[in-house]
Amino acid sequence: MKARSRLSRSSDFQRVYRQGSSTASRFLVLYYFKRSSETAGEGPRIGLSVSKRLGGAVVRNRIKRLLREAFRASESRLAQEYDYVVIARPQLLELVGDDKKGAVTQALVELLQKASLLGPDDSSSPQGAGRGAA
Repeated sequence: MKARSRLSRSSDFQRVYRQGSSTASRFLVLYYFKRSSETAGEGPRIGLSVSKRLGGAVVRNRIKRLLREAFRASESRLAQEYDYVVIARPQLLELVGDDKKGAVTQALVELLQKASLLGPDDSSSPQGAGRGAA
């Protein structure tokens, strides 16, 4: 994930929290905000919030790594003109231990579907297969 596709400034997070919409599941909370039309071409941007309540730095960084990978996996299906902030809840630790089954990715995809932010899966189409080659 490119640095440009991440939210890093506090003002960006605050705009998403205050002006955006939210949805939640047992494991994650998702805030999303539709950007203006002139910045919509940059693609989706993500911000992550993982509290110290979830564990030490090693655990928090692992959670962030798994969440970034989950976004990467579904990036082609995401609504491109949005900023997303994902907040990890303590129950997410249940999934992190056995993520060999892609449980964190599945939890994020279910939350994005609940918010109606995912398009159809185009990984089986010829255009979706060579997306990064251009």
